[in-house]
Amino acid sequence: MTTRLTSTIMAVAAVILLAGCGGSRDTDYRKAEGIVWATTYHITYRSPLDLDDSLQIVFRQVEESLSPFDPTSTVSRINRGESAITDTMFRHIFNASCQVNAISHGAFDPTVAPLVNLWGFGYREHGGEPTDAQIDSALQLVGIDRCHLDKDKLVKQHPGIEFNFSAITKGYGCDMIGEMLRRNGCTDYMVEIGGEVAVSGSNPHGTPWRIMIDSPDESNREVRHRRLAVAEITDCGVATSGNYRNYRDTGSGKAWHTISPVTGRPAITTTVSATVVAPSAMLADALATACMAMPLDSAKAMIERLPGTSALLVERRDSSLQVTITPGFPI
Repeated sequence: MTTRLTSTIMAVAAVILLAGCGGSRDTDYRKAEGIVWATTYHITYRSPLDLDDSLQIVFRQVEESLSPFDPTSTVSRINRGESAITDTMFRHIFNASCQVNAISHGAFDPTVAPLVNLWGFGYREHGGEPTDAQIDSALQLVGIDRCHLDKDKLVKQHPGIEFNFSAITKGYGCDMIGEMLRRNGCTDYMVEIGGEVAVSGSNPHGTPWRIMIDSPDESNREVRHRRLAVAEITDCGVATSGNYRNYRDTGSGKAWHTISPVTGRPAITTTVSATVVAPSAMLADALATACMAMPLDSAKAMIERLPGTSALLVERRDSSLQVTITPGFPI
Protein backbone atom coordinates (compact mmCIF):
# COMPACT_ATOMS: atom_id res chain seq x y z
CA MET A 1 0.00 0.00 0.00
CA THR A 2 1.14 3.54 -0.74
CA THR A 3 1.54 6.07 2.05
CA ARG A 4 0.63 9.63 1.05
CA LEU A 5 1.57 12.82 2.84
CA THR A 6 0.52 16.33 1.82
CA SER A 7 2.61 19.48 2.09
CA THR A 8 1.80 23.05 1.12
CA ILE A 9 5.40 23.92 0.35
CA MET A 10 5.72 25.83 -2.91
CA ALA A 11 8.60 23.87 -4.45
CA VAL A 12 9.55 21.42 -7.14
CA ALA A 13 12.01 18.68 -6.11
CA ALA A 14 14.19 16.99 -3.52
CA VAL A 15 17.85 16.20 -2.82
CA ILE A 16 19.69 14.02 -0.33
CA LEU A 17 22.10 15.55 2.15
CA LEU A 18 23.97 14.16 5.10
CA ALA A 19 22.28 14.91 8.40
CA GLY A 20 24.77 16.07 10.99
CA CYS A 21 25.66 13.39 13.52
CA GLY A 22 27.40 15.51 16.12
CA GLY A 23 29.87 14.05 18.56
CA SER A 24 31.72 10.77 18.17
CA ARG A 25 32.04 7.50 20.03
CA ASP A 26 35.39 6.69 18.40
CA THR A 27 38.32 8.92 17.49
CA ASP A 28 39.02 6.63 14.50
CA TYR A 29 36.20 8.25 12.53
CA ARG A 30 37.67 10.52 9.87
CA LYS A 31 36.16 13.01 7.44
CA ALA A 32 37.15 13.96 3.92
CA GLU A 33 35.48 16.58 1.79
CA GLY A 34 36.14 18.62 -1.31
CA ILE A 35 35.14 19.09 -4.93
CA VAL A 36 35.16 16.44 -7.64
CA TRP A 37 33.40 16.14 -11.01
CA ALA A 38 32.06 19.71 -10.68
CA THR A 39 30.25 18.83 -7.44
CA THR A 40 31.06 18.33 -3.76
CA TYR A 41 31.81 15.21 -1.78
CA HIS A 42 31.62 14.41 1.94
CA ILE A 43 32.98 11.16 3.29
CA THR A 44 32.99 9.87 6.87
CA TYR A 45 34.76 6.60 7.60
CA ARG A 46 36.11 4.67 10.55
CA SER A 47 39.78 3.80 10.12
CA PRO A 48 43.09 4.28 11.92
CA LEU A 49 44.52 5.24 8.51
CA ASP A 50 44.18 8.45 6.54
CA LEU A 51 42.92 7.18 3.18
CA ASP A 52 42.67 10.49 1.34
CA ASP A 53 45.28 9.51 -1.26
CA SER A 54 43.33 6.36 -2.04
CA LEU A 55 40.11 8.39 -2.35
CA GLN A 56 41.74 10.61 -4.97
CA ILE A 57 42.98 7.59 -6.92
CA VAL A 58 39.45 6.21 -7.17
CA PHE A 59 38.07 9.61 -8.22
CA ARG A 60 40.67 9.76 -11.02
CA GLN A 61 39.97 6.21 -12.16
CA VAL A 62 36.25 6.86 -12.48
CA GLU A 63 36.83 10.13 -14.32
CA GLU A 64 39.36 8.59 -16.72
CA SER A 65 36.82 5.95 -17.66
CA LEU A 66 33.40 7.61 -17.55
CA SER A 67 33.64 11.40 -17.71
CA PRO A 68 32.35 12.81 -21.03
CA PHE A 69 33.94 16.12 -20.02
CA ASP A 70 37.43 14.57 -20.11
CA PRO A 71 38.39 14.32 -23.80
CA THR A 72 40.86 11.52 -23.03
CA SER A 73 38.41 9.32 -21.09
CA THR A 74 37.28 5.94 -22.35
CA VAL A 75 33.72 7.12 -22.93
CA SER A 76 34.87 10.25 -24.80
CA ARG A 77 37.06 8.21 -27.17
CA ILE A 78 34.18 5.79 -27.77
CA ASN A 79 31.76 8.69 -28.36
CA ARG A 80 34.09 10.17 -31.00
CA GLY A 81 34.53 6.79 -32.68
CA GLU A 82 38.27 6.84 -32.05
CA SER A 83 38.16 3.55 -30.18
CA ALA A 84 35.79 0.69 -29.47
CA ILE A 85 37.92 -0.70 -26.64
CA THR A 86 36.25 -0.49 -23.23
CA ASP A 87 37.63 -0.87 -19.72
CA THR A 88 36.30 -2.63 -16.63
CA MET A 89 34.42 0.40 -15.29
CA PHE A 90 32.83 1.18 -18.65
CA ARG A 91 31.66 -2.41 -19.05
CA HIS A 92 30.21 -2.46 -15.55
CA ILE A 93 28.30 0.78 -16.08
CA PHE A 94 27.17 -0.25 -19.56
CA ASN A 95 25.74 -3.57 -18.31
CA ALA A 96 24.01 -1.88 -15.36
CA SER A 97 22.56 0.75 -17.68
CA CYS A 98 21.17 -1.94 -19.98
CA GLN A 99 19.48 -3.60 -17.01
CA VAL A 100 17.86 -0.37 -15.77
CA ASN A 101 16.88 0.52 -19.34
CA ALA A 102 15.02 -2.79 -19.59
CA ILE A 103 13.24 -2.62 -16.23
CA SER A 104 12.25 1.03 -16.83
CA HIS A 105 10.97 0.24 -20.34
CA GLY A 106 13.43 2.72 -21.86
CA ALA A 107 12.94 5.61 -19.43
CA PHE A 108 16.62 5.38 -18.46
CA ASP A 109 18.96 5.51 -21.44
CA PRO A 110 22.49 6.99 -21.43
CA THR A 111 22.42 7.23 -25.25
CA VAL A 112 20.15 10.24 -24.76
CA ALA A 113 23.48 12.13 -24.72
CA PRO A 114 22.99 14.03 -28.02
CA LEU A 115 19.62 15.31 -26.79
CA VAL A 116 21.04 16.32 -23.41
CA ASN A 117 23.68 18.29 -25.33
CA LEU A 118 21.03 19.93 -27.52
CA TRP A 119 19.14 21.15 -24.46
CA GLY A 120 22.30 22.62 -22.92
CA PHE A 121 22.86 20.15 -20.07
CA GLY A 122 25.61 18.02 -21.57
CA TYR A 123 29.28 18.02 -22.42
CA ARG A 124 28.94 19.85 -25.73
CA GLU A 125 27.67 23.41 -25.89
CA HIS A 126 24.56 24.20 -27.90
CA GLY A 127 23.22 27.70 -28.31
CA GLY A 128 19.53 28.42 -27.99
CA GLU A 129 16.51 26.15 -27.91
CA PRO A 130 16.77 23.13 -30.25
CA THR A 131 14.53 22.95 -33.28
CA ASP A 132 12.12 20.11 -33.98
CA ALA A 133 14.39 18.97 -36.81
CA GLN A 134 17.41 18.84 -34.50
CA ILE A 135 15.46 16.87 -31.89
CA ASP A 136 14.14 14.41 -34.45
CA SER A 137 17.65 13.90 -35.83
CA ALA A 138 19.13 13.28 -32.36
CA LEU A 139 16.33 10.85 -31.51
CA GLN A 140 17.55 8.60 -34.32
CA LEU A 141 20.70 7.98 -32.26
CA VAL A 142 18.94 7.00 -29.02
CA GLY A 143 18.78 3.38 -27.93
CA ILE A 144 21.24 1.53 -25.71
CA ASP A 145 19.66 -1.71 -26.95
CA ARG A 146 21.31 -0.93 -30.29
CA CYS A 147 24.71 -1.50 -28.69
CA HIS A 148 26.37 -4.57 -27.22
CA LEU A 149 29.69 -5.74 -25.86
CA ASP A 150 31.85 -8.18 -27.78
CA LYS A 151 34.39 -9.14 -25.11
CA ASP A 152 36.16 -5.82 -24.45
CA LYS A 153 34.81 -4.04 -27.55
CA LEU A 154 31.64 -1.95 -27.76
CA VAL A 155 29.65 -2.55 -30.94
CA LYS A 156 27.30 0.26 -32.02
CA GLN A 157 24.70 -0.14 -34.73
CA HIS A 158 25.19 3.52 -35.65
CA PRO A 159 28.57 5.28 -35.32
CA GLY A 160 26.85 8.46 -34.11
CA ILE A 161 25.53 6.88 -30.90
CA GLU A 162 27.04 8.58 -27.85
CA PHE A 163 26.90 7.92 -24.12
CA ASN A 164 26.46 10.21 -21.14
CA PHE A 165 26.55 8.15 -17.94
CA SER A 166 26.19 11.17 -15.66
CA ALA A 167 22.88 9.85 -14.29
CA ILE A 168 24.60 6.76 -12.88
CA THR A 169 28.28 7.69 -12.44
CA LYS A 170 28.04 9.56 -9.14
CA GLY A 171 26.28 6.63 -7.52
CA TYR A 172 28.83 4.25 -9.02
CA GLY A 173 31.61 6.47 -7.70
CA CYS A 174 30.14 6.22 -4.20
CA ASP A 175 30.16 2.43 -4.50
CA MET A 176 33.75 2.41 -5.77
CA ILE A 177 34.88 4.53 -2.82
CA GLY A 178 33.03 2.12 -0.54
CA GLU A 179 34.81 -0.85 -2.11
CA MET A 180 38.18 0.85 -1.60
CA LEU A 181 37.36 1.53 2.04
CA ARG A 182 36.41 -2.12 2.56
CA ARG A 183 39.67 -3.27 0.97
CA ASN A 184 41.38 -1.19 3.63
CA GLY A 185 39.42 -2.83 6.46
CA CYS A 186 36.82 -0.08 6.86
CA THR A 187 33.22 -1.26 7.22
CA ASP A 188 31.69 1.85 8.86
CA TYR A 189 31.38 4.65 6.32
CA MET A 190 29.18 7.18 4.60
CA VAL A 191 30.17 8.33 1.10
CA GLU A 192 28.25 11.23 -0.44
CA ILE A 193 29.05 12.63 -3.89
CA GLY A 194 26.79 15.35 -5.23
CA GLY A 195 23.86 14.08 -3.17
CA GLU A 196 24.20 10.38 -4.00
CA VAL A 197 25.11 8.25 -0.99
CA ALA A 198 26.57 4.84 -0.13
CA VAL A 199 26.60 3.73 3.52
CA SER A 200 27.85 0.77 5.49
CA GLY A 201 27.88 -0.19 9.16
CA SER A 202 27.26 2.45 11.80
CA ASN A 203 27.72 6.18 12.27
CA PRO A 204 29.90 7.61 15.10
CA HIS A 205 26.99 7.06 17.53
CA GLY A 206 26.90 3.36 16.72
CA THR A 207 23.49 3.67 15.05
CA PRO A 208 22.32 3.60 11.42
CA TRP A 209 23.30 6.56 9.26
CA ARG A 210 20.74 9.38 9.17
CA ILE A 211 20.30 10.96 5.75
CA MET A 212 18.25 14.12 5.40
CA ILE A 213 15.96 14.41 2.40
CA ASP A 214 15.47 18.04 1.41
CA SER A 215 12.10 19.61 0.98
CA PRO A 216 12.25 20.75 -2.65
CA ASP A 217 12.83 24.41 -3.31
CA GLU A 218 13.07 25.60 -6.89
CA SER A 219 16.32 27.45 -7.46
CA ASN A 220 18.80 27.49 -10.32
CA ARG A 221 21.18 29.83 -8.55
CA GLU A 222 21.42 28.84 -4.90
CA VAL A 223 21.07 25.71 -2.83
CA ARG A 224 18.43 25.78 -0.12
CA HIS A 225 17.93 23.03 2.43
CA ARG A 226 14.72 22.37 4.32
CA ARG A 227 14.02 18.96 5.77
CA LEU A 228 11.28 16.87 4.23
CA ALA A 229 12.21 13.60 5.94
CA VAL A 230 15.11 11.71 7.49
CA ALA A 231 15.99 8.18 6.38
CA GLU A 232 17.85 5.84 8.71
CA ILE A 233 19.87 3.41 6.60
CA THR A 234 22.86 1.12 6.48
CA ASP A 235 24.49 -1.20 3.93
CA CYS A 236 22.79 0.33 0.90
CA GLY A 237 22.76 3.24 -1.51
CA VAL A 238 20.40 6.19 -1.77
CA ALA A 239 19.97 8.81 -4.50
CA THR A 240 17.64 11.63 -5.45
CA SER A 241 16.80 12.96 -8.87
CA GLY A 242 14.78 16.12 -9.37
CA ASN A 243 14.33 19.17 -11.56
CA TYR A 244 14.34 21.78 -8.83
CA ARG A 245 17.83 23.22 -9.29
CA ASN A 246 18.91 22.27 -12.80
CA TYR A 247 16.91 23.93 -15.54
CA ARG A 248 17.25 26.48 -18.31
CA ASP A 249 14.92 29.29 -19.26
CA THR A 250 13.91 29.09 -22.92
CA GLY A 251 11.49 30.90 -25.17
CA SER A 252 8.98 28.17 -24.43
CA GLY A 253 9.47 28.33 -20.66
CA LYS A 254 11.62 26.32 -18.27
CA ALA A 255 13.48 23.33 -19.72
CA TRP A 256 14.24 20.76 -17.03
CA HIS A 257 17.41 18.69 -17.22
CA THR A 258 15.66 15.29 -17.27
CA ILE A 259 15.33 14.58 -20.99
CA SER A 260 12.90 11.91 -22.15
CA PRO A 261 14.52 9.27 -24.42
CA VAL A 262 11.06 8.87 -26.01
CA THR A 263 10.12 12.46 -26.88
CA GLY A 264 13.59 14.03 -26.98
CA ARG A 265 12.30 16.86 -24.84
CA PRO A 266 12.35 17.64 -21.12
CA ALA A 267 10.27 14.99 -19.37
CA ILE A 268 6.87 16.29 -18.30
CA THR A 269 5.31 14.32 -15.46
CA THR A 270 3.69 15.21 -12.16
CA THR A 271 6.76 13.82 -10.36
CA VAL A 272 9.12 16.58 -9.25
CA SER A 273 11.61 14.46 -7.32
CA ALA A 274 12.41 10.84 -6.62
CA THR A 275 14.51 9.48 -3.76
CA VAL A 276 15.43 5.82 -4.14
CA VAL A 277 17.03 3.41 -1.66
CA ALA A 278 18.61 0.37 -3.34
CA PRO A 279 21.26 -2.29 -2.72
CA SER A 280 23.86 -0.04 -4.39
CA ALA A 281 24.21 3.70 -4.92
CA MET A 282 24.74 3.03 -8.63
CA LEU A 283 21.35 1.33 -8.91
CA ALA A 284 19.66 3.98 -6.76
CA ASP A 285 21.11 6.73 -8.97
CA ALA A 286 19.88 5.20 -12.23
CA LEU A 287 16.46 4.30 -10.85
CA ALA A 288 15.90 7.78 -9.44
CA THR A 289 16.56 9.23 -12.91
CA ALA A 290 14.21 6.70 -14.50
CA CYS A 291 11.47 7.64 -12.02
CA MET A 292 11.68 11.25 -13.15
CA ALA A 293 11.02 10.28 -16.77
CA MET A 294 8.02 8.02 -15.99
CA PRO A 295 4.46 8.58 -14.82
CA LEU A 296 4.38 8.26 -11.04
CA ASP A 297 2.26 5.11 -11.03
CA SER A 298 4.68 3.42 -13.44
CA ALA A 299 7.68 4.50 -11.35
CA LYS A 300 6.03 3.19 -8.19
CA ALA A 301 5.23 -0.15 -9.82
CA MET A 302 8.81 -0.49 -11.09
CA ILE A 303 10.31 0.18 -7.66
CA GLU A 304 7.94 -2.23 -5.92
CA ARG A 305 9.00 -5.05 -8.26
CA LEU A 306 12.67 -4.75 -7.29
CA PRO A 307 13.96 -6.55 -4.17
CA GLY A 308 15.61 -4.39 -1.52
CA THR A 309 14.47 -1.22 -3.26
CA SER A 310 12.08 1.52 -2.13
CA ALA A 311 11.32 5.12 -2.98
CA LEU A 312 9.91 8.43 -1.82
CA LEU A 313 8.26 10.14 -4.79
CA VAL A 314 7.17 13.78 -4.69
CA GLU A 315 4.39 15.11 -6.92
CA ARG A 316 3.34 18.69 -7.41
CA ARG A 317 -0.42 19.09 -7.30
CA ASP A 318 -1.40 22.70 -7.92
CA SER A 319 0.26 24.62 -5.07
CA SER A 320 0.99 21.62 -2.87
CA LEU A 321 3.33 18.67 -2.75
CA GLN A 322 2.11 15.11 -2.37
CA VAL A 323 4.58 12.45 -1.24
CA THR A 324 4.16 8.79 -2.14
CA ILE A 325 6.25 6.33 -0.12
CA THR A 326 6.62 2.75 -1.33
CA PRO A 327 6.75 -0.15 1.18
CA GLY A 328 10.04 -0.49 3.02
CA PHE A 329 11.26 3.07 2.66
CA PRO A 330 13.28 3.70 5.86
CA ILE A 331 11.58 6.67 7.52
